[in-house]
Formats: sequence, C-alpha cells, structure tokens
Amino acid sequence: MTRPVRLSRGMFRGRSGRGVLGAAGVVLFLGVAELAGRTGLLPGYLPEVSHVLATAATLPLDAQFRSDVLATLGPCLAGLAIAIAIAVPAGLLFGTVPFMERSTRPLVEFLRPIPSVALIPLAVFLFPEGHDAKTALVVYTCSWPLLINTMYGLSDVDPLAKETLRSFGFGPLAVVLRVSLPSAAPFIATGVRIAVAVTLIVAVSVELLAPGGGGIGAFQSLAGSANRLDRVLAATVWAGVIGLAANVLFTAGERRLFRWHHARTGEAA
Repeated sequence: MTRPVRLSRGMFRGRSGRGVLGAAGVVLFLGVAELAGRTGLLPGYLPEVSHVLATAATLPLDAQFRSDVLATLGPCLAGLAIAIAIAVPAGLLFGTVPFMERSTRPLVEFLRPIPSVALIPLAVFLFPEGHDAKTALVVYTCSWPLLINTMYGLSDVDPLAKETLRSFGFGPLAVVLRVSLPSAAPFIATGVRIAVAVTLIVAVSVELLAPGGGGIGAFQSLAGSANRLDRVLAATVWAGVIGLAANVLFTAGERRLFRWHHARTGEAA
C-alpha cells in the first residue's frame, strides 16, 4: 500500500523551496484575479487575466514592441554603467578621505531624497532626445545606492589588514586597491543589484511622461490612447518579467562571485 506523502516545513526551505512557494503564490493570485473578473467583482472595462496573458504571449511577435523594449533597455544599461563608473570611485574617495566625506555630506543628503520622477521635466528640457533624458535620470537614481553601499562597505574593512599593509610600506592607493576595494566588493555588488531594480522603473516613468523617445512606457501610452487596456497590461507584465529576470541573474551572479561573504554572514543557503 502506497503511503501518503506528507508535506513538511523542511521541504520548503532553501532557494528551491522558496521558488516553489513563490510560483504557487503567483498562480493563486492570477487565479483569484481571473475569478474576480469573470464574476464581475472587477470593473467591466478591465480585461480578464487570461486575455491579458494571451496578449502578453503575442507581444514578442510584434516588431514595434521588440523595438520599444530595446529602447528601454539601452538607456538602462548605459545609465547603470555610467553610474558605476562615477559612484564607485566617488564612494572609494569619500570612504577613505574623511575630509571629502564631511565636505560633501550636506550636498549628498540634500540631493539623495529628491525623487527622480520630479526631475523628469528638467531632464527632458536639458536633454530633448528621449534616450539621453532616460540615461541621465538612470545615472542620477542609480548613483545613490552605489555610492552609499561603497562607503558602507569601506567602513566594514578590517583596520588590522590595512595597518598590516601600511607596515610593509604600501601607500594609500595600494591599500585601497589591495584591501579596501576587495573587502567592499560584496557591498558594491549589492548596490549594483539595488540599482538594477530601479533602472526599469525610472526609464518607464520617463517614457510614460515623455513618450517621444519610444520604449515600453511609450508603447503603453499609445495602447492606452487606443483604449487597448489588454496591451497596456500585457506590456506591464513584460516589464515585470524583465525586472524579475534581471534581479534573479544579478542575485545568482552575486552569490556565485561572493560565496565567501554570504557564508560568513550566514546568508548562504
């Protein structure tokens, strides 16, 4: 006689277990939303979930949508690269030279809370080309988590290791490159992952308010003006899928590159 399979809490531990639970949660949410649409609990002008998903499945066949996706991802990647090139060296400078950190802290604390969305009109005025405006705002938004995480990572560097290197005659730059930067690398990687999560939000926000440069937001604006809510929501689904895929890839790369750091902090599965 076959014995029944009993579910235990241990079966859902680890990344694979969390993935199963996450997928189950998504399926449950979609099922509830579909049921609510079919029973009239949702407004009648909203398309059913099954219709939105069917439309989303056909969007990759649309050449215009593929072009708009590339128009969004291009400024995201360019802005992220520029932000890394600016914010990481600045964080290293501020984190190793106390005078520079104290001198710039008031400016940083003033600029950091300003929402990037509030700067969209200024960015569009300064950069009439849509791609340039998106890139500029992505650089602005991504620089803060990179800067703060770099400075935080430097504060976690073992002072004994730095003193040991200095005792062997190494200068400040060598100490930064040989001890401070490698020790802060996991924190910088976390800053990159956080920045990746916001690039798509910023780019699509610019496209929705200034759709001249194309992109997913421009695609949604055009579909909305044609009263095609199914295409608006289908593009939203793809934006979420792209963001989720980017986060999963960067998280996996971060864990693989800095396995020692996660093991030390108890975060490794």
